[in-house]
Amino acid sequence: MAGGVTILVDADACPVKEEIYRVAYRLNVPVTIVSNAHLRVPQHPLIARVVVNDGFDAADDWIVEHADATTVVVTGDILLADRCLKLGATVISPSGKPFTTSSIGNAVAVRAIMADLRAGGDRVGGPAPFGKEDRSRFLSALDQALGKLLRARGG
Repeated sequence: MAGGVTILVDADACPVKEEIYRVAYRLNVPVTIVSNAHLRVPQHPLIARVVVNDGFDAADDWIVEHADATTVVVTGDILLADRCLKLGATVISPSGKPFTTSSIGNAVAVRAIMADLRAGGDRVGGPAPFGKEDRSRFLSALDQALGKLLRARGG
């Protein structure tokens, strides 16, 4: 495999799984799809599926147990991103936005504010619809992150 580098996907609501598979095949990087429900995945030696129990944060906990500095984690979950960054993982949202140690604190704070507003009955908009630009930005971010990790590991 490619220098010990792996991709872990928080897959239940991930809209870019097909893009992840294409990049993984091209770069020979293994992918683990982690979900609470059985999801279809391609029959390919680089693709593994892990179905966790439906306990609160079970998929997140599994990902955290397996993430390290050789891992690219794909998630839109800010709290999972924070946990993985603390382990040295590279974290990318499905929209292609990389989470970094310098940006995660602000993202966690904004998430908390929005949760407080919703709990107080305020109507707050959700994320913008997922579009082609997001998909393109994601592919670019994944290529860049994997390239950096593979070069660092001689893969």
